[in-house]
Amino acid sequence: MELKKAQEVVDNWIKTVGVRYFNELTNTAILMEEVGEVARIMARRYGEQSEKESDKSKDLGEEMADVLFVLICLANQTGIDLTEAFAKNLEKKSIRDADRHKNNPKLA
Repeated sequence: MELKKAQEVVDNWIKTVGVRYFNELTNTAILMEEVGEVARIMARRYGEQSEKESDKSKDLGEEMADVLFVLICLANQTGIDLTEAFAKNLEKKSIRDADRHKNNPKLA
């Protein structure tokens, strides 16, 4: 699914199932909570923390999708076209980092 379509699908879901968007500040707090859930899984499953039995059933993909959903909500609420914003961001990174990573001895 393309980002533009994802924004449309989320907007439709909010208007038909979710009733309305939470305000931007609430959605920002929810986004931080969802990112924290991804971080918890990453730290325990791939990092040095031990994974609790209750964490082993957590689905990383589902948690990442929660982050994406709330991020799309915020984009919709603030009038951001994520397709355009992502393209601009990738172009900026490509120009700025054209040789940076290739020349980084830490990545060799």
